[in-house]
Amino acid sequence: MSHAGAMKTITQREFRNNSAAVMDAVEAGETYHITRNGIEVAELRPLPRRRRLTAEELVGRHRRMPRVDYAEMRREAEELFDTEDRVGTDDPWDRARG
Repeated sequence: MSHAGAMKTITQREFRNNSAAVMDAVEAGETYHITRNGIEVAELRPLPRRRRLTAEELVGRHRRMPRVDYAEMRREAEELFDTEDRVGTDDPWDRARG
């Protein structure tokens, strides 16, 4: 395997014979150009991945979300849905909100 800066160039045979090690390196951030008969024919690179958020980051995002105005939400729902078409007598909007 030869180095070309941060990118490596390998032959098709090297990739076939060392595919597990190459895939491990790609997963770790390496990029490979693969050659066939001396001509570069493919690039193997890691896919961009989104970092998982920590619990603290999730809590921070939750705290920045707007508060829900349940009275306004009910008014909007009643405008959108015909209240006469309800099945049963239980009104889910009548539950206590905390």
